[in-house]
Amino acid sequence: MEQQAADLRAEGNELNALLKTLSEDDWSRNTPFKEWTVNHVMQHLHQGDWMKVLSMKDTDRFLEVSKSRRAARERNDGTTGLEDSGFEVKAGPALREQWHRYFEEMCDLMAASDARRRIKWVGPDMSIRMAATARQMETWAHGQDIYDLLRKPRMQTDRIKNIAVLGVKTYGWTFANRDQPEPGEMPYVRLTSPSGAVWDWGEPNEANKVEGSAVEFCQVVTQGRNIVDVNLTVVGEPATAWMAIAQCFAGQPNDPPAPGHRAW
Repeated sequence: MEQQAADLRAEGNELNALLKTLSEDDWSRNTPFKEWTVNHVMQHLHQGDWMKVLSMKDTDRFLEVSKSRRAARERNDGTTGLEDSGFEVKAGPALREQWHRYFEEMCDLMAASDARRRIKWVGPDMSIRMAATARQMETWAHGQDIYDLLRKPRMQTDRIKNIAVLGVKTYGWTFANRDQPEPGEMPYVRLTSPSGAVWDWGEPNEANKVEGSAVEFCQVVTQGRNIVDVNLTVVGEPATAWMAIAQCFAGQPNDPPAPGHRAW
């Protein structure tokens, strides 16, 4: 568990360093993610971390808050369901400090926990190990939204493997979440890491495979890139169908960005 928690912490620290470079005006600029501003992106991340901490520290209260949030979504009246929860959110540099304090607490709690311990979440219960990977995925993916806004190059590391593993494991989820049958056997996946190491999953199959950059694979499964805007080799019907709509995160089905929208 120490490694997943350490990878998550490193992901957050990289994002924190990026946020420190922003001007006051940058926080109100629209990112390429649904035209959310940097404030919206970081408020979303902070809320997810806050909920994760709540789940680890007070399960009953987490369930109450989750019920309130579901009711608010059903009412669709502009409320969030968090109004009476004690959750508050700031903006700009104050939001960066608020988010990072809570993020550090989340990492500390995860590092001190049994990796197999299961906690409640908005979907199925999950282990602490999976919770750490899911938060790393969210942090990395939304960090990319800000890198894309600023047109800044990003130094990638092999800790991205946790996200690649999550991407591979959610092959079936991508289709189940859309009430679609799996189009065939899970494709063979062979990826080259930022360090040059090769990672692969499944038995080699030249007729059904996804091959190429691990970074680009993670960008596709987190829906930060459309498959046509990366250089992955995709062969076979199952692989093609998967990469067109891959979604490694929970929640309602989402579509990837339109071709060219995030191809800079």
